[in-house]
Amino acid sequence: MARKQTTSVTPSSGIGLDLHLELDGIGLRVGLTEALRAAVRSGRLAPGTRLPASRALASDLGVARSTVTEYYTTLVEEGWLVARHGSGTHVAQRAVPRGAPEQDIQPHQHTLGLQPGAAEYPDFPRASWLAAARKALAAAPHSAFGYGDPLGRMELRRALADYLSRVRGVDADPRRIAITSGYHHGLGVLARALRAEGVGTVAVEAYGLGLYRHVLQDAGMETHALEVDERGARLDDLADLVPGSAAMLTPAHQFPTGHALSADRRNALLDWARATGGVVLEDDYDGEFRYDRKPIGALQGLDPDHVVYFGTASKSVAPALRLAWAVVPERLMSAVGVAKGRVDTVSVLDQLTFTEFVTSGKFDRHVRSRRQSYRTRRDQLVTTLAVRAPDVRVLGMSAGLQVALVLPSGTEERILQAATRQGFFVSGLSEFRHPLAPRPAPWSDGLVVNFSAVSDSAWPTALESLASVLP
Repeated sequence: MARKQTTSVTPSSGIGLDLHLELDGIGLRVGLTEALRAAVRSGRLAPGTRLPASRALASDLGVARSTVTEYYTTLVEEGWLVARHGSGTHVAQRAVPRGAPEQDIQPHQHTLGLQPGAAEYPDFPRASWLAAARKALAAAPHSAFGYGDPLGRMELRRALADYLSRVRGVDADPRRIAITSGYHHGLGVLARALRAEGVGTVAVEAYGLGLYRHVLQDAGMETHALEVDERGARLDDLADLVPGSAAMLTPAHQFPTGHALSADRRNALLDWARATGGVVLEDDYDGEFRYDRKPIGALQGLDPDHVVYFGTASKSVAPALRLAWAVVPERLMSAVGVAKGRVDTVSVLDQLTFTEFVTSGKFDRHVRSRRQSYRTRRDQLVTTLAVRAPDVRVLGMSAGLQVALVLPSGTEERILQAATRQGFFVSGLSEFRHPLAPRPAPWSDGLVVNFSAVSDSAWPTALESLASVLP
């Protein structure tokens, strides 16, 4: 009976490549060559992968080096591997593995994504981030390599307290800041904490990302839609909620319509929270980007006992960092700590790097550069639409990374289809409307255009494509 042997090869050459190979009893040479063919064919060894040096593989297998050289030579001759003097042996750039789906081998069609969340992130500050990472790693205490405080590194919490107070007017005690793995994670933590405190209902804006409504619903909470107009969320329906409920809003720049919550409504919202024991969840997702008006300070600064402030590096730097923060009222800190877990869930090294990025001033410089670039794009968008699509009204021009375009009634779906045919993608305003919103929408048709989504070089093409499909 043939013997099947599974061996894991870890070469001692320093390359560090582990090979999981199945060698059967028909002979080592045939077994190894077939095992390597199977690994390439299945995609486990991707094209370009460097294989262990013949000396290291021979040592691990307990055979002569000339034997491994013979294996490699056979596979090179068959076209499975390529060998270059001085650079080792690599998996060849072969055709797609047998059995691959047809769509996987079709040439990629270039598209432009202008919908919220789409981006190429060409302006990630690689050099500055790398310099910050080196400095942070060199200075990191030994304790930084453990599991860490579940609320996050105190160095970052102190840096954020100073930054948020200076830039956004947040009343931020470092002891009341929780570092989370993105806003999605942070909202989930707060939802679980509020549910544990007996909160069962959250009022949300009638326009917003459905993803975040689902986070609340997954925590067992009911969402109640607040209509939105030119002065932000309408708060009349808050009176219908039971005492101690919560409200989640984007008061500085409503997503996606772009309106700021008016001063009288800001005051009314805080009066409601104080009178009922309610909690306001303030999503300040793009607070750094203001263009034509004096920056609107965070709502939390007016009442830190009733407002949870959320901020994120996703818009200002990149979502890949998975870094966000929540400034939490003292009365909720215990429940938040329990909901977040017993160990830190955010890379400590990334936290220390971001701390250095902030305290060195590199973060401020990066944001100023992005703000100027996005303002230029916003101005070009408004100017182009005024000429090419004068019947289209633009909302939310004074801040943020996107604008809403109000379209003639009944045209949204047709324009979305035309955009797809042109090779770019944009979101319809109706996509963001709460399905249970009770009143007729103030804007029945529209688009949400993310003008930060593409590189500077691609922006003119994207703008021309957009203008070509508008009425």
